[in-house]
Amino acid sequence: MTIIGPNGAGKTTVLGSLAGTIPYHGTIDIGPHDRAGIGHRERSRLLAVVPQHPVIPPGLSVFDYALLGRSPHQGMRFSASVDDHRQAAAVLDRLDLADFARRPVGSLSGGERQRVVLARALVQNAPVLVLDEPTSFLDLGHQMDVLELIAELQAERCLTVICTLHDLTVAGQFADRIAVMESGRLVKDGTPETILTSETISRHWGVDVRTEVHDDATVSISVLRRTH
Repeated sequence: MTIIGPNGAGKTTVLGSLAGTIPYHGTIDIGPHDRAGIGHRERSRLLAVVPQHPVIPPGLSVFDYALLGRSPHQGMRFSASVDDHRQAAAVLDRLDLADFARRPVGSLSGGERQRVVLARALVQNAPVLVLDEPTSFLDLGHQMDVLELIAELQAERCLTVICTLHDLTVAGQFADRIAVMESGRLVKDGTPETILTSETISRHWGVDVRTEVHDDATVSISVLRRTH
């Protein structure tokens, strides 16, 4: 599920409510569990979050940062086991980060850091993956690398992925279902071809576009320049 909407629509607030960092009214179910009825550690076993602005301690190595994802599965002393180390190493290898394992996270490029933050989330082994603007601050090539990797991992692990995106063209290429938010409310949801129409985009974003639905059900969007 990809959540889209103009600035201030409430996309990040929804993800914060899922993650437990923002108070909310109502009910959030994660599988059979009411989110309000489970503790932080149990929630972290069910749901992994990739924030838009992750906090990375200075000097922390790529391996040690990824290993933090095993914390919800560790005992009261939070001591990493041999299996924790094995799982962290396996995820770094899958994300082509093994060669960076001993490097400080802060020394990496934007695209590499994004993969490291994703690695920490995947090391949690949670069935639900939540990503807030995972392509922010990345150039086009790195955007495609990250999104294609997420799509591959979703299929490999049978993950439920909930993602916010600003770029409607990217949403049209990668989303299987899209929800539109405005002023803190869900206003529309459905498949990309039913949501990413010129009428919907004009109504909620105030721009004129031309859309094209392809044979594989992806959608391309061309923004039309305003004329005065």
